[in-house]
Amino acid sequence: MVSGTMRYWAAAKDAAGTAEEPYAAATLADALRDVRARHAGNERLLLVLSRSSFLVDEQPVGTRRHEDVPLSQGGVVEVLPPFAGG
Repeated sequence: MVSGTMRYWAAAKDAAGTAEEPYAAATLADALRDVRARHAGNERLLLVLSRSSFLVDEQPVGTRRHEDVPLSQGGVVEVLPPFAGG
């Protein structure tokens, strides 16, 4: 297990009520499971998370399974909700 920072952007930041919070997890799936448990009563954040894309240490996760995305010590997971506009 490693520790790092979960950083929220735009609607995710608004729904979480914070710009960032720490994580302690081995994979992206573990970190997201912990966030969902910590914010279990926050339906808005849970919905935003279900629609978001993620960067791990500045690299897009894309279609990779979250269980297959390892996290690094001191790393950063960025939560990017869908953006409107064009």
